[in-house]
Amino acid sequence: MARYLAQIIILGAQVVGRALVKTLRQEMQAFEDAARMHETMSANLPSSSKAKVKGMTLVEAQQILNVKDLSDHQTIDSHYRHLFQANEKSSGGTFYLQSKVFRAKERIDDELARLEQLAKTKIDPPSPPASPSIDQSKEPGHQSR
Repeated sequence: MARYLAQIIILGAQVVGRALVKTLRQEMQAFEDAARMHETMSANLPSSSKAKVKGMTLVEAQQILNVKDLSDHQTIDSHYRHLFQANEKSSGGTFYLQSKVFRAKERIDDELARLEQLAKTKIDPPSPPASPSIDQSKEPGHQSR
């Protein structure tokens, strides 16, 4: 009887062990696939979108600071100062929220700097060459009065 019980325990342990190994292999494969996919996606993104992969998106930053128009620097700064001070530890806030506010301001500043740089490097298209004026008096068959 003890012999049969030992065999049942051994067989059960083998089955559980095989299932565990199979599950671990599947998880490792899924992890490697996800890493490859992330690497491919980040390699195909334009440089302006890489911030999305690395951190906060511009939309998130605008939502945190409650800003819709990026051209209104005064509103951005006033919302930033208010939220940063409201989330200080001394006034009952948390460092986490304060850092989110700081990162949102940083992200908006980065986007504004990128837009400014883009505007500086953007070359206005050259004006079309002026068409040569045709002196009608020199055209053949034209009579001067």
